[in-house]
Amino acid sequence: RPEAPRRAGARGAVPRRAGRDAHRDALVPARVLRARTLLLGLYGLLGLTVSSWLARLPTVRASLDLTTGQLGTVLLVGAVGSLVTVLLAGSVVARWGSRVTILAAAVVFSTASLLLGLAPTVGSVPVLVLGVVLMSASFALGNVPMNVETVAIERAMGRTVVPQFHAAFSLGSVAGSVLGALASWVGVPVLVHFGVVSIGALVWRLLAVPGAVLPPPPAPVAAVQHHGAPPARRGAGLRSALSAWRDRRTLLIGVVVMSAALSEGSANNWLAIAVVDGFAQTEALAAAVFGGFVASMTAARLAGTRLIDRFGRVAVLATSGVASLVGLVTFGLAPSLPTALVGVVAWGLGAGLVVPIGMAAVSGDPLRAAGRVAVVSAFASFASITAPPLIGLAAEAVGARRALLLITVVMLASILLARTVREEPAGAPGAGTGTVVPVSTGEQVGDAREAHVAVGDTRAPQDVGALGGAAAPAVPVGQRDLVAAAR
Repeated sequence: RPEAPRRAGARGAVPRRAGRDAHRDALVPARVLRARTLLLGLYGLLGLTVSSWLARLPTVRASLDLTTGQLGTVLLVGAVGSLVTVLLAGSVVARWGSRVTILAAAVVFSTASLLLGLAPTVGSVPVLVLGVVLMSASFALGNVPMNVETVAIERAMGRTVVPQFHAAFSLGSVAGSVLGALASWVGVPVLVHFGVVSIGALVWRLLAVPGAVLPPPPAPVAAVQHHGAPPARRGAGLRSALSAWRDRRTLLIGVVVMSAALSEGSANNWLAIAVVDGFAQTEALAAAVFGGFVASMTAARLAGTRLIDRFGRVAVLATSGVASLVGLVTFGLAPSLPTALVGVVAWGLGAGLVVPIGMAAVSGDPLRAAGRVAVVSAFASFASITAPPLIGLAAEAVGARRALLLITVVMLASILLARTVREEPAGAPGAGTGTVVPVSTGEQVGDAREAHVAVGDTRAPQDVGALGGAAAPAVPVGQRDLVAAAR
């Protein structure tokens, strides 16, 4: 049995919360801890690859002699192809599972990176458009299953960990922006830069994804049924994913997350260019400013778990919205670069926790978590893909810095909708109030057993190692369409 954490205040004692977390983690099956570590790495890698491309965006624009309006048009054309992917991503995950979806997205993403490096090398705008389309589509496709897996891991661990994955993405983004700044300063060709990053990232993903995705439930468990209901039919997972689009609370939280994705996506695409054009700075310095934005987001996410536990989701979300709004306005209207940097830091601090809070808010019911997370992820992907190109069109007329101020309208909506992320009351529709059915697998994982419920194609492992061999825990079962039989 793991040693109990020492009392707070004792000599050499660990902080009380840290001790509780360490004790809980000691009871989590090794496969869950390994999946968490690998998925953290994949989030960091995704941030690195995306930021590497965004940091070199001024070079790509200059090499192809594009205006801000023309670049915005290219990004908008790319968004058209990704829109279908965003709308279908939840259904694809329900049909094929997270592992296959993430691997497919990884292959397409690396191909897109090579094309983005090739386009300025050969001077071809069509190649750039193709690269943007593929990258946008692959990001949207991979974003949904990765978020679904973070929720599954959080449930399996029994404590809040979702913000940590987003923090890993931010840390990777910082590394990517630093890498981009160094590559620009040294004069590394974009084809060499993107080629090395894309090939290395693909190898990493092929090796890590199998262990980062929790395995599907064994057949005996998947036969769990609603009391008195006939067996679930094939396609129940797809219907479950689509039914989340009719849930009003999920849609409102989707708007909240969309505002954060719009804020972050606009910064990703236009912050470096806004610094270059608005303050007549070099690309290397602009990449460093973008790195400061991402570093601020990372700091907020690292502190997020404690802040949310102490002040609650609603208060943290509202405060984050105000900070982000004030920061963006400061950056857009700042008379000098130092003042603008203060705005960038506040903007990043405010933007950091909105997406993790939204994901946690829709994942309270394990049976509906997959579909709801897919809907919220689709909102985020849609905003991050489609809105920045429109800002590029506006930047043609008023400049990139002023154009970024357009997203303040959506930020205000996020602040007004902050109350939607509070915990669902027990007994609320869709709050997981179905029949309670004991589930057991007998599957041995180290010293702990796991109970699984099949929700479409989503894994919901629950650690019962602390029961010491006692009866399996009771798992709430709702509508029969949400429990799919193993095929």
